[in-house]
Amino acid sequence: MSQIALSNITKRFGAITALNDVSFEVKDAEFFVLLGPTGAGKTSTLRVLAGLAKQDVGHVTFDGQIIDALPPADRDVAFVFQQYSLYPTMTVYENLAFPLRAPLRKLPEPEIQKRVTETAEVLRISHLLQRKTAKLSGGEMQRVSIGRAIVRSPRAYLMDEPLSNLDAKLRETLRVELVHLQRTQGSTTLFVTHDQIEALTMADRIGILNHGSLIQVGTPEDIYDRPATTFVAQLVGSPKINLLQATTENGTLKLDGSDVRLPSCEVCNDPKNLPAGFVLGIRPEDVRPDPEGLFGGDIALVEPLGVETLLHIKIGEQTMVSTVPGISPLRRGDTVKFGIVRERLHFFDRTSGARFSA
Repeated sequence: MSQIALSNITKRFGAITALNDVSFEVKDAEFFVLLGPTGAGKTSTLRVLAGLAKQDVGHVTFDGQIIDALPPADRDVAFVFQQYSLYPTMTVYENLAFPLRAPLRKLPEPEIQKRVTETAEVLRISHLLQRKTAKLSGGEMQRVSIGRAIVRSPRAYLMDEPLSNLDAKLRETLRVELVHLQRTQGSTTLFVTHDQIEALTMADRIGILNHGSLIQVGTPEDIYDRPATTFVAQLVGSPKINLLQATTENGTLKLDGSDVRLPSCEVCNDPKNLPAGFVLGIRPEDVRPDPEGLFGGDIALVEPLGVETLLHIKIGEQTMVSTVPGISPLRRGDTVKFGIVRERLHFFDRTSGARFSA
């Protein structure tokens, strides 16, 4: 496998800038996930890497060598699309064998049969080899699509939201299988998704894209525990982080429009660390109902989800969400005491959304 990198990539489509000075590296044998909303530039990134689109500025390198001039066929990367891109009149075997019979490879038939058989076993589709792909389910078709990439043993895999068309249960199953496959093969993989659960559960590292700009790169733990901006903080985590307007006052943090005041903390001990007004981020799991809690509020909404319950707590003019295990006995209109885990607070600039260092 290979190390691949983008250096200062800019890609424009007329007046629209799809990628704006994007740089990152996918290490050899790493599972790297690009996460972002629709229109963030994720697919454009894959297309530039694959050679299907030419960047206006910057370089693409494989193992330290610039490959900007190489056509797609010579880059030896496998592209797995959101749409399955199979030949419906061919059998599964013929679909898997097709890239091995291409002029650039033209492998002997015994080797083709060996690779197809091994790939089918890995993906648990051996029983489908003689079936036409038009008669497969969505999950089976996606397995075949992934198999067409695996059978080639390319330098790297580029996957463009390959699970987004599947139902929730099948997505979960294929997430586990893809990660296991990547780990056992040691393959270099760049996986694109808008689903933060896929990113957090699959990635070695995550890159956050928005409006063509790379905002943050880090491990899932880095992205979740130290989001670089309010955008990243809201993108990652379910339920979403509480973002509350707050001010510093006499060494304490005060939530605007409420009686909630937090004692001094590492950031606010020095008034120079924070402006008078800022955005305070609190993850829902760090808002903990407690009969001995320092704060109080009224339950505005209860969302029982089985494994946990979401409590929407009204505190003056603002509302924060708390997660509690199982089904909570609390009901709308109840008053609840709660505590806040001060060691896990997040501080952001009101204008730029950038994080203040703790």
